[in-house]
Amino acid sequence: MWVKVCGMTNGVDVAQAVTAGADAVGFVVAPRSQRYVDANSLAGLVAAADGLTTVVVSANQPADVIIELAIHAGADWVQPHGRFQEQVIAGAMAAGLGVLAPVSVGEMVGASGHIPEGICLLLDTKVPGLDGGTGTTFDWSLANDMDRRFVLAGGLGPDNVAEAVAVAHPWGVDAVTMLEAAPGIKDHTKVTDFIRKAKGS
Repeated sequence: MWVKVCGMTNGVDVAQAVTAGADAVGFVVAPRSQRYVDANSLAGLVAAADGLTTVVVSANQPADVIIELAIHAGADWVQPHGRFQEQVIAGAMAAGLGVLAPVSVGEMVGASGHIPEGICLLLDTKVPGLDGGTGTTFDWSLANDMDRRFVLAGGLGPDNVAEAVAVAHPWGVDAVTMLEAAPGIKDHTKVTDFIRKAKGS
């Protein structure tokens, strides 16, 4: 089970995720986010995630800005929410970056048609005004109709990840809100438990 811990803002939390056995970490570069990481900090945090897949998470930001940020920081993947998603995906593929493509669970039917085959989807809960990091679950059985690789997100934490995996059968899981002591600050016990239970399920 591939496990991503998102919303990283500091080196201490990144190092702990590495030690705890995460496969990937995410850094939010959307300025409106409570978990915002600026361009000056991004490269250092990416470097601290030695051996993990590093993901730049954007929201309604132009493709050229996001691709340049990711390349300059040495990140591996992009995760584009909102407007410009198609352009970011195309730019990332051209630049040799991986893509984790968010799709809201309420829009799954037909919503991924513009996303090229082979790109991993991120199934998340749709909450008005939020681009990811909702802290809200959905009916995981809705994911059973997916015919392509996907990562499950939306309100996942140590208490429910094993059940979520058993129901939805994802390729991976992604969590933010339920692993925090405060926005942008991880609870290390929760991170460790989440990773252990996800990989043990």
